[in-house]
Amino acid sequence: MSMHRDNTKVIKIGERVIGGGNPVLIQSMTNTKTEDVQATVAQILSLEEAGCDIVRCTVPTLEAAEAVREIKKQIHIPLVADIHFDYRMAIAAMENGADKIRINPGNIGGEDRVKAVVETAKKYGVPIRVGVNSGSLEKSILEKYGHVTAEGIVESALDKVAMLEKYDFDQMVISIKSSDVLMCVKAHELIAKQTNYPLHVGITEAGTLYSGNIKSAVGLGMILGQGIGDTIRVSLTGDPVEEIKSAKLILRTLGLRNSGITVVSCPTCGRTQIDLIALANQVETMVAGYDDLNIKVAVMGCVVNGPGEAREADLGIAGGKGEGLIMKHGKVLRKVPESELLCELKKELDAMRQA
Repeated sequence: MSMHRDNTKVIKIGERVIGGGNPVLIQSMTNTKTEDVQATVAQILSLEEAGCDIVRCTVPTLEAAEAVREIKKQIHIPLVADIHFDYRMAIAAMENGADKIRINPGNIGGEDRVKAVVETAKKYGVPIRVGVNSGSLEKSILEKYGHVTAEGIVESALDKVAMLEKYDFDQMVISIKSSDVLMCVKAHELIAKQTNYPLHVGITEAGTLYSGNIKSAVGLGMILGQGIGDTIRVSLTGDPVEEIKSAKLILRTLGLRNSGITVVSCPTCGRTQIDLIALANQVETMVAGYDDLNIKVAVMGCVVNGPGEAREADLGIAGGKGEGLIMKHGKVLRKVPESELLCELKKELDAMRQA
């Protein structure tokens, strides 16, 4: 029997809690230089606005660790420091107020270094995300299984967890990532049977907006749909704000988030007399700011079938040549010039928000 997310260990990250049936939280990672406080804060604030719950920054230098203190003063979500190889950066990041650190305990040096990081984490009450990547498996595990396998990834991760548990530490989140979607799914199914630590789920190096979204939707859908996973990240090569949009949609599609507006739009056909593709994209961008409304908005490309097809939606717009319709629960409210469709839809959304 797998460890369902309702039964995973509860871990506190800053002011947020994960595990134990708490909502699945969305993470992203900045791609600015962490040392550049202004640029990093600006990016984090735009991530917050998009709906990001936890943000991760790379801490490769002492200057970056010190920047964490300044960044923390200006943001409103927990900050995770991402550490590669140098255990001193992990300690410095925690001393400067990081809410969580992400390390691979297997590549930060000997026992004494692992112990030093754990002692600091205990002192500051900071949880540790133990991250293992299919690309960073130890030689011994690769030799045992012959190549990279789901079983090998899980064994490597649990070995790392044991390294920290040895020092009486249990404030952990586990992350096992692979760019091979089906291997990643299998690894999560295996590890959920063997541990009750919360799991951070993502498909690593997923790729560009197009391929990355499809791989992430398939992989995260298969994992989360089985009740596995406490936090997620959609890894995309691009603006991290896009990661949040995708993550929210994946969670909503799986019924794991109820807030936010779902946009449905018809496939275009020969009857379409407006630029429906542009209109649907504009609507999707506009409704992102209405996270508090749990409604469906339909965008239809023709005034003939529009009202009927939009009956299931709470609000709808249907565009014709030069004019369009504003609809509510399948009934036409009014006819407006095409150029005013977006503006009129916004008025209806604002009215629903205030109701």
